[in-house]
Amino acid sequence: MKLLLTSGGVRNTSIRGALVDLLGKPISDSTALCIPTAQWGHPSCGPVSARGFVSGAAPWGSLTSMEWKSLGLLELSTLPTIGRERWIPWVEAADVLLVDGGDATYLCHWMRESGMADLLPSLSDMVWVGVSAGSMVMTPRIGADFVQWPSAPDDRTLGVVDFSIFPHLDVFPENTIEEAKRWARQIGGPAYALDDETAIKVVDGAVEVITEGRWKMFP
Repeated sequence: MKLLLTSGGVRNTSIRGALVDLLGKPISDSTALCIPTAQWGHPSCGPVSARGFVSGAAPWGSLTSMEWKSLGLLELSTLPTIGRERWIPWVEAADVLLVDGGDATYLCHWMRESGMADLLPSLSDMVWVGVSAGSMVMTPRIGADFVQWPSAPDDRTLGVVDFSIFPHLDVFPENTIEEAKRWARQIGGPAYALDDETAIKVVDGAVEVITEGRWKMFP
């Protein structure tokens, strides 16, 4: 699986170029599935923001408003009720998964419950584009500050990559570089703070920062 881990989506030409490079073809020739699941686990999200992401409405839908050849909706929490033989072909037929933000621990829970987490290793040509929690779910830990789902057992997530992500640097008043430094000390591993003009591209374990903004790595 090829990863484009963003803080705020595809917000500039550099991140868009990285996406096209990962796809290996134009966006208009690519099929996408959007996954809003993380939104339901976060108290600041709900029906309006979920609909905005799915429909491509501003300011939530920067990914789904792109010129995809086709765009479908995949809600992970429904998948255990319909059987793997039905939904796995949908995923395998897509070029890219667009995974929205919300609560990363809630998303992690449904990645595992649905069977999507077990499927990931077989999706070698798939592109995963995460926004905020949709990116953080691929990391080993998100830090206690970002856990908003009351049923989360801890801050651990899937660990597909070996670094953690502090998103939305300078976007919210509390997301300062000083707060990111404090958060990184608690993580106990390599980590990045990303503003919304920055993304991390990961292919075969090689990590590349794509940015037109501000970021910092904490070794």
